[in-house]
Amino acid sequence: MHAPLVVLGGGPGGYAAAFMAADLGMEVTLVEKDTRLGGTCLLRGCIPSKALLHVGRVVAEVREMQDWGVHFSAPKIDIDAVRSRKEKVIGDLTGGLAQLAKRRNVQIVQGQAIFTASNAIEVIQKDSGSQTLTFEHCILASGSRPARIPAFDIGSSRVMDSTAALQLEDVPDSLLVIGGGYIGLEMGTVYAELGSRVSVVELTDGLLPGADRDLVKPLHKRLKGLFEAIRLNTKVVGLKETGNGVEVSFEGPDGETAETFSRVLVAVGRRPNSDGMGLENTNVVVDSKGFVEVDKQQRTGDSHILAIGDVCGEPMLAHRASHQGKVAVESLHGEPAMFDPRAIPAVVFTDPEIAWAGLTEQEAELSGREIEISRYPWAASGRAHALGRTEGMTKILVDPETEQVLGVGIVGSGAGELIAEGALAIEMGCTARDLSETIHPHPTLGETVAFSAENYFGLATEIFRPRTGSTAR
Repeated sequence: MHAPLVVLGGGPGGYAAAFMAADLGMEVTLVEKDTRLGGTCLLRGCIPSKALLHVGRVVAEVREMQDWGVHFSAPKIDIDAVRSRKEKVIGDLTGGLAQLAKRRNVQIVQGQAIFTASNAIEVIQKDSGSQTLTFEHCILASGSRPARIPAFDIGSSRVMDSTAALQLEDVPDSLLVIGGGYIGLEMGTVYAELGSRVSVVELTDGLLPGADRDLVKPLHKRLKGLFEAIRLNTKVVGLKETGNGVEVSFEGPDGETAETFSRVLVAVGRRPNSDGMGLENTNVVVDSKGFVEVDKQQRTGDSHILAIGDVCGEPMLAHRASHQGKVAVESLHGEPAMFDPRAIPAVVFTDPEIAWAGLTEQEAELSGREIEISRYPWAASGRAHALGRTEGMTKILVDPETEQVLGVGIVGSGAGELIAEGALAIEMGCTARDLSETIHPHPTLGETVAFSAENYFGLATEIFRPRTGSTAR
């Protein structure tokens, strides 16, 4: 079987590439090992986790309404119904993708693909053997999978990765989350709101390594009230299944300790799906971390193969993969496309949410780049007070010479919805004055973006700053 264009992987990047290519008149074959399109994001990641986080947020809001004099009885969690609703969300979306593929005449081949040459793959199908598929071009969108630590693989169903945690088989009495990154904190939040006593252990000195500390601080404070314990600067040195759970051994500031948990979630990052695919039979170059090397047009070292998404580097985000998929197709179509964004927004869907785009304060410090930072506390926001969520903050990073906005960071309720304005401002080369002079609706949390810019000029009326001379820049 021969296909002009093969897209290998049906996740956010893969199906975006396949659908766009079909819209441009290309004949497309999409190879996906799963029985449904959607990839990790839809089937085992972004969508199911956000569906469960929504449940957790509602449970939290019911509890918080007591501060407003509104009292509800304690929520009763029907875990089977929660699981069923989550699966319905996934089913509705995967069904929609299948219909979109059918309407575009995208041919779907189900099976595991292995490269046998630069222009050929063998598709191994579960029940019907295998078939050889040749192509002119292939867009590799194989994604990533949870990273594994061999020492933690003790052969126990009580030890889960993020995929297993999302199955929501039960709500354990106690849960240890190994890893204080976004996956661990999001899943820890879900289980805590559903009734588990959750503890988190992180090897470094803070949650969400890589995120600015001032953004993490409000989240850390809230999670200290939600979680049973947060262990920082602590290493897990051993796991052992016992009769009533998993005994975990720690090395940390308190020396060597041990504690037993009903379940353990290992959330220590993800690794690219580049191994075991026969890439050694092509001219594709894979670096020491397993990432496929690509140029700005998503082309690999092999003229027949392009690569997009998690398999070709950080950040491993669905929206990055989708954008790269469109760039790859445009490149094949002869368009002057290039993946060269100024900002790729990132969101951690905890409570409060953390979101950022462009340059971070931490990155500026490491690179020695001179910046100026303006912060606007949500304690000065009328909307935040009305919501009872004043712990948030909006910050902008500004070039002191040009006043151009280099980065935006937000922590607070709905930060993920607000960060798009920051990403657009950076992408468009806006200045702090552009943001400050853009009229935002009141009362909204979105106006904190403008207020942070006003504060840069000393003109935020909701904040008092003693005059030290002219405030105009």
